[in-house]
Amino acid sequence: MTALVSIRGLRKSFGPIEVLRDIDLDVQRGEVVVVVGPSGSGKSTLCRCVNRLEPINAGTIAIDGEPLPAEGRRLAQLRADVGMVFQSFNLFGHRTILDNVTLGPIKVRGKSPRAAETEARRLLDRVGVGDQADKLPAELSGGQQQRVAIARALAMGPKLVLFDEPTSALDPEMVHEVLDVMTALAADGTTMVVVTHEMGFARKAADRVVFMSDGRIAEQGTPAEFFDHTETVRARDFLSKVLAH
Repeated sequence: MTALVSIRGLRKSFGPIEVLRDIDLDVQRGEVVVVVGPSGSGKSTLCRCVNRLEPINAGTIAIDGEPLPAEGRRLAQLRADVGMVFQSFNLFGHRTILDNVTLGPIKVRGKSPRAAETEARRLLDRVGVGDQADKLPAELSGGQQQRVAIARALAMGPKLVLFDEPTSALDPEMVHEVLDVMTALAADGTTMVVVTHEMGFARKAADRVVFMSDGRIAEQGTPAEFFDHTETVRARDFLSKVLAH
């Protein structure tokens, strides 16, 4: 069966600094892959390369069997199939929550405003902020704004959703709100690649944990394999530090 995401020989540099080295990774339909590792290991850059927010230096990325184009209309179409939730919420501050969620489906997918609104309200209810639809982003807490950002990504009907440290900008008491939504998405079979420092989420929701170090995939396995039978010294050191906090 063709993997939904297939990455081969991926390399990425910023000037003389190589941040991704020979990355090979497949993500199957319905799989939740959680990417962990120390800061600077290349996790977020990998996420951004998957939908070409960062151009790559070498290698290939295919989404649903189709190579990711470098630019142009085909890239825009393919990118619409890959939702992304960032550290910062990136909501349009001058538009209502409902407008933020309907804009993409109307402009990019060509949905009618009525159909887009119906789906947006369903998704806002699903992430627990349906009663905030007519407010502006600034009127919501950080946790609520991030849940809106998740609804906005889902509104495009993506094949895959990328999460780049989605809770790192949140106050601690708001983190669980977002993780609960993400755990529910995972249980529903949403294909997800999640870059996070939340080890509890990785253990609970991941099908596979990928550990990155120095721009490479150093180790990967099921949550039980990774957390209970770590293979590499680097991964053991990482876990001893993050689990001590």
